[in-house]
Amino acid sequence: MAIMPSTAPDPAHRAGPSRTILGQVRSQPTAVATLERALATGRVHHAYLFDGPDGVGKELAAFGLAQALVCEVRGSSPAAGAAPEACGECSACKRTSPREGHARPLHPDVVVLERGLYEPAQIGRRTPEAQELSIDQVRTLVLARAAFPPHEGRAKVFIVRRADELSISATNALLKTLEEPGKGTHFILLCSRPDTLLPTIRSRTLRVRFAPLPDTVVTELLVARGTAQETAGTLAALSGGSMATALALADPEESSKRQQFVEKALAAVESPDLGTGLELAEEAKKNKDVLEISLQALAIRLAEEARRTAANGDRHADVAAARYRLALSAAQELDANASPQLTVESMIVRMRSV
Repeated sequence: MAIMPSTAPDPAHRAGPSRTILGQVRSQPTAVATLERALATGRVHHAYLFDGPDGVGKELAAFGLAQALVCEVRGSSPAAGAAPEACGECSACKRTSPREGHARPLHPDVVVLERGLYEPAQIGRRTPEAQELSIDQVRTLVLARAAFPPHEGRAKVFIVRRADELSISATNALLKTLEEPGKGTHFILLCSRPDTLLPTIRSRTLRVRFAPLPDTVVTELLVARGTAQETAGTLAALSGGSMATALALADPEESSKRQQFVEKALAAVESPDLGTGLELAEEAKKNKDVLEISLQALAIRLAEEARRTAANGDRHADVAAARYRLALSAAQELDANASPQLTVESMIVRMRSV
């Protein structure tokens, strides 16, 4: 699921007493243990691929690893047998993670790449990065710095948000540096769809998998943010283990947008012609970032309708169930990077024929 540029680290955090970032990662024991073991032995890989759904702690773990690598206290001790976590208190540690409301950290050696994160002029472009993370970012932020040592002497860490959005030219430009980075240089690629990455990228990175969060953890995190317990439990059950999805479901403005999509989609299916459906598909093209959740909301509505009509012995239950499956299929197609406009058009046409 594509989303707009982030304004804070992966939202599956901000709970727990740990003063370090890595210590705040929830319910990912295998991934965290892998990183801690690498830090403790001084064998941190030069390029990682953090693979898993959005909103489960990948980005938090990336900033946690970066914090440990640039930590002034930890960095001053021998690598072998070093503490696996950062001190969390030195100047470098405090500047590793983006501040609330910001998308990039203050530390000069922790560099974030993300589609649309930078103004075009900052990366030598004339137009915004609408669809892909461009080669201009890679040239400006990676290649221009590749030959130089870390600014503050500890390590240099490049974190690529949604690496599956790298353009082909950006990927090719990144490959050589990814394969033979300078001393103390590390890459962390975050991705929810690793199979869409080029094999050359996958072969040059060490894969660390992140699982969906348990519903209990999502509920706990939502409650900590002020959501009522009962509502939090419902949202957690619908989130698929993703805190990002749960937060989107909880947001009133986003909820209103989803509701409007659902109502328009149902109206388009029952409309005497395709005009309404084509209009909805055109709107979907402009709102790709919220479309997948909107399709899931449509599926939920149709599932509820199928259950209600089936309980009443209504023959329409089979129709609602078939349309429910089509909505889920559309969400899956969109997740596989299908065209938003064509996905919605096709879904409406197929629903009308049921």
